[in-house]
Amino acid sequence: MPEVIDHRPNRQPPPVRRDPAPTRLQYRLERMWLRPIWRRAVRIGVPAFLVAMTAGLWLSDEDRRALLTDGIQQVVDKIQSREEFQVTTMVVEGASPVVDKALRAMLPVDLPASSFDIDLTALRLQVMQLDVIESIDLRIKPGGILSAVVTEREPAILWRHARGIEILDRNGHRVASVTARDVRPDLPLIAGEGADLAVAEALALMDAAGPILPRVRGLVRRGERRWDLVLDHGQRIMLPATGAVIAMEAAMALDRAQDMLGRDITAVDLRNPSRPVLRLGIDARNTIREARGEPLLGPDGKVVQEEEKKGG
Repeated sequence: MPEVIDHRPNRQPPPVRRDPAPTRLQYRLERMWLRPIWRRAVRIGVPAFLVAMTAGLWLSDEDRRALLTDGIQQVVDKIQSREEFQVTTMVVEGASPVVDKALRAMLPVDLPASSFDIDLTALRLQVMQLDVIESIDLRIKPGGILSAVVTEREPAILWRHARGIEILDRNGHRVASVTARDVRPDLPLIAGEGADLAVAEALALMDAAGPILPRVRGLVRRGERRWDLVLDHGQRIMLPATGAVIAMEAAMALDRAQDMLGRDITAVDLRNPSRPVLRLGIDARNTIREARGEPLLGPDGKVVQEEEKKGG
């Protein structure tokens, strides 16, 4: 049987078209990638976690930790010990010899030392605990110089109280203690509890008492509310609780006009400025009593009996 030859061209089956829609998993992953938090987690969080986990595993060994710590400390010590960080000298300005010595004793290290070993803030707080120091400027200058510029409190007055005698500045802040009044005879004296809280008024009263200042022994605080000005010869000026300076100026004007304090007067009571009262001494009172024919008074202020006078 003869062979049949098919002269028709060969035809390929049509290709299968791919569905362009993503799979469900791919769709969810693409949606997650659109969120910034997931992008940061993949780009930053995952690498950071891997680095932290690697470092943690490496540092879990005690020998490795000790080796790392020693290495870091050696680097730090090498940097801090460099010559440009060394403090070789300390210069103190504005301080008395006693304060200068105290400041140098407060240094936490012996010089020369690294500037990293000197905590200026802690040193400043320690120095400010000294009563005599009002302010201090601490800084490290080029050339390895630790500079301390000190402002000391100026002594203004002495305060005598039950616990001793202290030197105060114009604000009533303690400067130092003294053992006796004679240590600073150039300073005025105040006494009594609460006197340190009214130093400004006490100094103003001392200024107002300028004409009789050589006779002033001091000021005594009464009831923590008013002053008594104590003079020699047992005289006393009793001042009011308010307007004490004005009352003092009025007393000085009266003394200049009539030599009030040069007479036999023991006290000038100005506690009520509208009604000043003068307390006479024994001699002045006896002169008046003798003119009136009344019995005389003794040194204790009591009437001397006739028998005592005759016996005397």
